[in-house]
Formats: sequence, structure tokens, C-alpha cells
Amino acid sequence: MKHAIQDVASEEVPSGAGTPEISAPAVSLRVHPQRSSLYEELHNRPSPIIDGGCQVTHFTVMLDNNREEILEHVNDLCRRYSVPVPGTGSSCLYQDFGGFELRWERHLEFANFTFISKDAAPFSDDALAFIPKDWLASMPGELVVAVNLVMVELEPSEVDLKRWFEGQRVSGSEVAENKAQVWTAFKLHSDGFGRIVAWNRDLNAYQAGRMVQRLCELETYRLMSLLALPVAREMGAELSRIEDNLATLNLSISEIDKEKDERELLQELSHLAAEVERHRSDTNFRFSASVAYHDLVRDRIKQLQEVPMDGVQSLQEFLERRLTPGIKTCNSVRDRLEDLSRRIHRTTSLLRTRVDLSIQEQNQHLLSSMNRRSQLQLRLQQTVEGLSVVAIGYYLLSLLEIAFNGVKAVGVPIDVSLAKGIAMPVVLLLVLLGVRSVRTHITRRNRTADTPGGKSNRQ
Repeated sequence: MKHAIQDVASEEVPSGAGTPEISAPAVSLRVHPQRSSLYEELHNRPSPIIDGGCQVTHFTVMLDNNREEILEHVNDLCRRYSVPVPGTGSSCLYQDFGGFELRWERHLEFANFTFISKDAAPFSDDALAFIPKDWLASMPGELVVAVNLVMVELEPSEVDLKRWFEGQRVSGSEVAENKAQVWTAFKLHSDGFGRIVAWNRDLNAYQAGRMVQRLCELETYRLMSLLALPVAREMGAELSRIEDNLATLNLSISEIDKEKDERELLQELSHLAAEVERHRSDTNFRFSASVAYHDLVRDRIKQLQEVPMDGVQSLQEFLERRLTPGIKTCNSVRDRLEDLSRRIHRTTSLLRTRVDLSIQEQNQHLLSSMNRRSQLQLRLQQTVEGLSVVAIGYYLLSLLEIAFNGVKAVGVPIDVSLAKGIAMPVVLLLVLLGVRSVRTHITRRNRTADTPGGKSNRQ
């Protein structure tokens, strides 16, 4: 078996690092700082080169805040075997360690560790003997995938398959244009690993490596796509409760009688909307990732170029019958969340419209009340004005009486009562005109102050 030895860094590539300038006698161009990394992106994570039989042990661990810890763990293994460590920021390592080959790849939310060994017997107890036990036990992250894949050069018998898969029902098919056969049970076995058996009938070393890579990716993406299923099942009961509460609130809208009821319903709707948005934010990435991983599963199945074998369920048929319903369940829960969000929005809009109408009705009652009060104030003002005219006229006539008595005392013959009687209508008319003039002047000043160009606004 030939080992591909390569250390590729596809993350955190320094800007402009290793980017050759383009120059010619007639042209000299500036190069984009990411040009070199863009070229290398298509060559990252190549498939292994497998010549002959081997056993592949594949692990997938989740990444959280342990990305650098994972890289340091890989560096530790390299130092133990005195092999070059990956560079800072590297996302993959393909290295021959002598007795085995390690293929390490770090993705967005998980990291893969693939060990390829030629010496171990198929599914034997010492399949991991070449891996340091303490190093394996201290691997950072939670384990999701653990699978042993055996590449055999002779066609396995039914007895071999039954022994290797511990009597479990297997699925299998012809792959790679009938140049190989693959069997798997899609279950965990007594050693805690999944198992895959591949018979290389007529594949060269490159084709065999690509097939092994696709089978490992198929197992990884299959389980990663199902991570959303427990979330969807847990969300089912919670969404049913929210839907029941929303239905109750919709019925209550038609029975609103008081402003207090409207405020309480708006508060409850706001609480439901906050709940739904929290669930959406908590599950959106997981559900979207599930769909993406499922698409990768179907892509890897297509790349295997399956041809069904007699009496054995194919890998594609098994996954379509068992995996697809779980993915549809996740999509259904995600659609229910989106539908709930839209329904709550519509209910909130309906209730707000009702509240607005209620406010408008209250404003109309308030304006009517203010109009009645204005009329009462006008009548009271008119009454006060009349009383004011009488009172001022009375005092003025009293003053005139004093003046008439003074004139009479001087010797001028004058009838005081007659003079008061003659002066009374004149005095009352003059007082009335004076009061109206003052009121007109005050009203004109108030109107001038209330206009946009008035003195009050200018100040």
C-alpha cells in the first residue's frame, strides 16, 4: 500500500503568502492576496492511495471551542513518532507514521481522524493496537462516528460476512462500475464501531482510495445529518403547546370587551412570538446543516455508482427508506416553526388593528366631550361678560351720581335721578363695547401665537 504524505493548510492562510507575482516583458500585474489559496482549495483533502488489502479506522469528533486543542492533539501524536507537525492554522494532515497512515481533516463543526493500516486482521481486537491508548483516550471533543472499514482482496463468503457483522442483516451492492462490492449493516457492533467491508475486484490504487474516502464520508455525513432528529422530536411537543396557545388567543380576540383584555392578549402574543424566535435561532443552524449533510449523503451514494445485488438491499435503498424520513421530520419541524412565526405575526397585526380602532373610538368620545365642554365654557363666558357689563355699569353710574350731586350742590339745577336714568343706557353700551373690544383683542393675539409663523413658534 502506498501512502500519500501531504500537509495542507486550508485555513487562515496569510494574505499574500506564497503568492507568485505575474510578470512578463510586456505586462506586470498585481496579484490578489488569496489567489494562491484559491488555486490550492481544489487540491485540499485528496483521497488516499490504497494498493491491496487494508483496514481503515475512522473517527469523527465534534468541534466546539476546541479547534486549537484538536490541532495540538495532532501535534502531540506527530512528536511521539518524530514526524513533522502540521503548520499553524492547518486544517488537514496526511502523514505516514511508519506502521499506519493518519489522515486528519478539520471541518466547520467536526474533525475526522482516519487511520489506514495494512497489518491488522479484519475487525480483530488489535485493530487499534497501532494507536497509543492514552493519546486516543484523551482526544478532545465528543465522538460521533467510529467505523472500521476492511478492504479485502478475495471475495468474502456468506460465512465471513455473517461472522464479521455478527449475524446482523447487511446491505450491499456492486459499486464503481462493478469493479468492487461493499457491505455494511449501518449498526454498531460489540466493539462499539460500525463496520464496512469492501472487496476490491478490479480497482487501481487511486480508485480504491476514492471509494474508501466516499464510504467514510457517507458514514460521517449520515450521522451528522441525523443530529437534528432528536432536536426535532423534542421540539414537536413544544410546538404543539405553542399552537394550542395561539389557537386559544385567536378565539379570545373575538370576545374582547375591555381595554385590559387587549393589553393582556398583546402581552401573551409577544411572549409566544419571543418563544418561537428563540426556538428558531436555537435550531436554524442545526436544521439547515441537516439538509446540507443529507445532500452530501445522496451525492456520495451517487458517486459510488451502485448496482443492486440479488438478495441484498442496496445502500441507496436502505438510506432512502430509513434516513430520508428522519430528514423530512426535521424539515417538517422547521416549516412548523416558520409557519408559527407567520401566524403569530398575522394574529398580532389583527389584534393591533382592533386596538387601533378602539383607540380611535376613544379619541372620538374624547373630542365630543371636549366639544361639549367648549360650548359650556362659551356660554359661561357670555354669562360672565353680561354680568361684568352690569357690574361695571352699576359702579360707573354710582360714580356719576356722586358727580351729579356735586354739580347740584354748586347750584346748578339738575335732577339727579333723571340724569342717572339718561346716562344708564349710554354707560351700559360703552361698557359692553369696551368688554367686546378687549375680548376681540385677546382672541386675535392667541390666534396669531398659534399660527406656524406666530411669535410663540418663533421663540
